[in-house]
Amino acid sequence: MFSRSLAATALAALFALAVPAHADEATVAVAANFAEPMRAVAEVLRKSTGHTVSVSVGATGRLYAQIRNGAPFDVMLSADQKAPAQLEADGLAVANSRFTYATGKLVLWSADATRVDARGEVLRGDGFRKLAIANPKTAPYGAAAVEAIDKLGLTSALTPRLVQGESIGQTYNFAVTGNAELAFVAMSQVLEGGRLKGGSMWVVPPALYPTIRQDAVLLRHGEHNAAAQALMALLRSERVNDLIRSYGYER
Repeated sequence: MFSRSLAATALAALFALAVPAHADEATVAVAANFAEPMRAVAEVLRKSTGHTVSVSVGATGRLYAQIRNGAPFDVMLSADQKAPAQLEADGLAVANSRFTYATGKLVLWSADATRVDARGEVLRGDGFRKLAIANPKTAPYGAAAVEAIDKLGLTSALTPRLVQGESIGQTYNFAVTGNAELAFVAMSQVLEGGRLKGGSMWVVPPALYPTIRQDAVLLRHGEHNAAAQALMALLRSERVNDLIRSYGYER
C-alpha cells in the first residue's frame, strides 16, 4: 500500500507528464455570470496542462460587439446560444466548435438575510425601493428577469423601481452595496461550494423564463492556440461537471 507521501509524489509525476513542454495562454471572453466558475476552471486547466487563460468579463452583448469589432479573443463563453451561433455564421468562429457548457438559473437575491422569502412574495410588497436587473438588451439574465416579471404580472408595479446594471456582475454589485435592496442575478453569483454565501434568495421557477443555455465557441483567432483548444476540451469533459454544478448550473 502506498503511503500518503508516495501517493502525492505519484500524482505530481502524472501532472508533470500531462504538462506540455510549451504552455500557451488563451484570451477568453466570459459572460459575467460565469466569472467565478471560470477562475476555478482556469486553475484546473493550469494544473493539468500548464496552459493559462487571460479573462475578460462582461455582458454577452458587449463581448459579442467587441469580437465583431476585432477584439483578439480566442474563446467566447457566452450567457446564451445566440451570440456564438451568430459568430459561427459570420465566419468569426470555428465551424461546429460551439457546445453548451452550462445551463444557468435565475434567482432573486438580497444581501439582507431576512428580506427574500421562499416564494418571492417580497416582489408584491412595498418593503423595498429598488430592484436591480441586468440590461436586457445585452445580458441574457436581464432578459430572463424581464420575462419573469412579466409572467408574474408585475411589470407595471415594478418598472418604476427598476435599476439596470450593464452586466449581471454590476447588477449583483448594486445589491451588495445597498444601491438596490433586491436583484435578479445568476445563482452562480450567490453560491459558494453549493451553498448560499450570504443574504437570502428565491430560486425563480424555470417556467417563468426561457432556459438559459450558455454556449462556448472557439473563435478564429484561437483556432491554432493550444490553450484555447485545451480549455474547450476541458469544458466538454466530465472532469469539471461537479465543479460547474457547485455554482448552481445544470450541465
